[in-house]
Amino acid sequence: MKLLHIDSSVLADNSVSRLLTARIAAEWQALNPGAQVSYLDLATDTPAHLSGEILGARFTPVEAHSALQKAETERTEAYLAQFLDADVIVVGAPMYNFSVPSQLKAWIDRIAQAGRTFKYTETGPVGLAGGKTVIVASSRGGVYSATEALRALDHQEAYLKTVFGFMGITDVRFVRAEGVNLGEAKKAEALAAAEKDIAVVTG
Repeated sequence: MKLLHIDSSVLADNSVSRLLTARIAAEWQALNPGAQVSYLDLATDTPAHLSGEILGARFTPVEAHSALQKAETERTEAYLAQFLDADVIVVGAPMYNFSVPSQLKAWIDRIAQAGRTFKYTETGPVGLAGGKTVIVASSRGGVYSATEALRALDHQEAYLKTVFGFMGITDVRFVRAEGVNLGEAKKAEALAAAEKDIAVVTG
């Protein structure tokens, strides 16, 4: 079994999502001693956001690639190989302005490729990366799960469930710590709730 551990928070040791992904990965390894773990820190190994030149490489013969296209294609292939090779993906995804960090979105833009992780058919798109488990460590400064009105502001967890589902991954689990910026008591409460979630999603 292969586990891919991904962090995307820019807060280093102050990050709640990094704390949670470390706990999830450690618990998964404890329960699956033979698991091989690879690590990707998107805050330090950040994919360049797609540009016309980078995206154009997909539609340009290899021999005609510019130096940038060659380098970025190699990088994309490395991300894809790492993702497709994993059985379990643990993703640290803090909420930034109601969505995910742009670093994480840039990585998703690299791996969400027609013909690689999904395909179009006459009856609609079909995911090609099924059979994996994704565990999302979701951290939020506020509370967004309490009411329908607040859930409507969530373009973080909803987006990740949608995009991984589009790639054929139906087993998407969430470990959530929300309200972490509402005082120390609320943060402690959120982390305690997340610990319970970890026991469920890794069990």
